[in-house]
Amino acid sequence: MALTGSADALGPDELETWSALATLLEWLPTALDAQLQRDSGISHFEYGILFALAEADERTLRMSELASYANSTLSRLSRAVARLEAKSWVRRAPDPTDGRITLATLTDEGADAARAAAPGHVALVRRLVFDALTPTQATQLRTASRRITGAIREQDGWMPRV
Repeated sequence: MALTGSADALGPDELETWSALATLLEWLPTALDAQLQRDSGISHFEYGILFALAEADERTLRMSELASYANSTLSRLSRAVARLEAKSWVRRAPDPTDGRITLATLTDEGADAARAAAPGHVALVRRLVFDALTPTQATQLRTASRRITGAIREQDGWMPRV
């Protein structure tokens, strides 16, 4: 059964664009994970947790907010945070103002680990993404990525503090 050529199939240009994006979505996370595992013993997902906590006020976020940033279920996030807790990089505790809420806090050791992992990660991101694009293309990628993310869900993803 041929999927191309039917009335509801993607056109040739759409298919070419989609296949390029789908390949990127498969290959880039694998490359990022491999580098972080090799150099720092953590996954890209775990690095994202450390990074988000490092950027947060008082290096602390509600687990639900952290899950939203990571586009993760609380269950997946909880397992990842448990691995980081085992390394003494993150600490969980009930919110003192509302015991129903769990807070995740980056420890000093976790901040050190995130700082140590950052140079290799940044170098790989720069090599794979920014060195492959002109500054104009990088801006277009940011704009297109935000539009696609907005089409997926209205809630903003993680945004860096400027």
